[in-house]
Amino acid sequence: MTPEPETRSRATAAYTAPFLVFVALLALERALGLNPLWAYPLRLAAVLAALAVFSRPLLKLRFALPAASVVVGLLVFAIWVTPDILFHYRHYWLFENSFTHVAKSSLPDGLRRSFGFLAVRIAGSALVVPVVEELFWRGWLMRWAMERDWQKVPLGTYRAGSFWLVALMFASEHGPYWEVGLAAGVIYNGWLVRTKSLGDCVLAHAVTNLALGIYVVAAGQWQYWL
Repeated sequence: MTPEPETRSRATAAYTAPFLVFVALLALERALGLNPLWAYPLRLAAVLAALAVFSRPLLKLRFALPAASVVVGLLVFAIWVTPDILFHYRHYWLFENSFTHVAKSSLPDGLRRSFGFLAVRIAGSALVVPVVEELFWRGWLMRWAMERDWQKVPLGTYRAGSFWLVALMFASEHGPYWEVGLAAGVIYNGWLVRTKSLGDCVLAHAVTNLALGIYVVAAGQWQYWL
């Protein structure tokens, strides 16, 4: 049975609204040069509100292979940082240019020593961003690219066109880290195809972001927080 238009629009909002709020507020912060000390927590609060209003009434995340999802998340983390550790090619023109910009943190020096802000930043990266991005990229766009009446497409359905479209768009979201972003997109997409579970993709993504956040702070590798 085809969902009624109102029901379909509510479902679309559940998967897309938090991401759109997140991206719009991020763009506004950068355009106006707002101080992350208060702008970042406000962005998180707005996104959490969008999740509560639009997403929570309709969505329930389940886990099919949670232990394996943790391993997948750690694998993506390793892929993310290993090229820079071993090969030091990040500043080549292919990765830093007028389109991708440069691998440089937007975080002011003072906030790099603020325990409270860093705790909020890591928590946001690990607990909020994975939910928002997985809902949008793999929960909605991967299916919408197959069929405009996207709710008829089961989670984890594989079609090459939508699989690679989402992987490429996910890569473009990560600027000078596009090549590891592409690898991450392929792995997360493949994990959804394997598990048929958006919850497992959220968990894997959360582990990646948590490991990366800890690495950024512990090793002083701030450039990963663009």
